Amino acid sequence: MKEKNEVIILLAEDDDGHVELITSTLHDVGILNEVMRFRDGEEALEFFYGNGKKPGIKEGASYLLLLDIRMPKVDGVQVLERLKGDPRYKKMPVIMLTTTDEPREIERCHALGCNSYVTKPIAFADFVDKLHRLGLFIMVIEVPKL
Repeated sequence: MKEKNEVIILLAEDDDGHVELITSTLHDVGILNEVMRFRDGEEALEFFYGNGKKPGIKEGASYLLLLDIRMPKVDGVQVLERLKGDPRYKKMPVIMLTTTDEPREIERCHALGCNSYVTKPIAFADFVDKLHRLGLFIMVIEVPKL
């Protein structure tokens, strides 16, 4: 039987409280994967492209990006557009995880290539419930290697 590929979860989120809630809830569901956090879109792009430095990606590794939209410096839509426009990262799953529920923004993200769009509810219990469901989803998907 083929061993499931270990996926590194990339989390681009500027809100420390949301980061804590996301990581602890995923852990509670059984997601024990490595999580790398970026505080803004610029940090995320530096990881992939290096800006003169060596990129932080590992050849042959599998990544899943949880991407907030409203972040300082470079927003999530700009990150999504750049990554999905690059043949190296086109197949990497990107899940938008954001408070933005504007239908045009959702449609735009899907048009740019996001794989899923999850709106963060305002109510704490609803947010935790969505994160539990997201964790179960992450447990069953197959993620290609870069």
